[in-house]
Amino acid sequence: MDDEVAGLISGRLKAYRARAGLSLERLSKLAGVSRGMLSQIELGRSVPTITILSRIAVAFEVPVATFLTSDSDVRVHVTRRGSGQELRSPDGKYVSRALFPFEGERRTELYELRLEPGCIHASSAHAGGTTENLVVVQGAVILEVAGVRSELNAGDAAFFAADVPHAYRNDSTVPAVAHLVMSYSQSVNY
Repeated sequence: MDDEVAGLISGRLKAYRARAGLSLERLSKLAGVSRGMLSQIELGRSVPTITILSRIAVAFEVPVATFLTSDSDVRVHVTRRGSGQELRSPDGKYVSRALFPFEGERRTELYELRLEPGCIHASSAHAGGTTENLVVVQGAVILEVAGVRSELNAGDAAFFAADVPHAYRNDSTVPAVAHLVMSYSQSVNY
């Protein structure tokens, strides 16, 4: 049982430390746990006390239970404002921020799109059967799908087949924000 718990905590600690880009030394300072102890936990050679595990969890801003459940048991993944993988256009006018973890298999993805004034973002056709659901949260977005143009204001939504060329535009003088749900006909694995 101890080996199973040690392996579970070890795997989680490695994953969280890698994701955060933290050295053992930096995590040691953030958590108030010695570098040596962290190394032993990460190697699966030591099962930490609840106090030490709590300090580590606080450093990563996750519940202690996160370290004691397998990937299939995790029910909540929080993406904080300012975090999440971002893709930016070369001119910086278009930013797409992933609002989901890049782990495991999925058929849907959720993004926050930010379009600065004058932004035009063209997307080539996605795989057959892919759909998108775009909801404008702030400002206005012009959606063009296979030559059909739709003007969307805050609160408006559009659902469309994304296996054809499409584009998002912001012709206004204020930034626009939208949420985009992409759904694939087959699972995508990260």
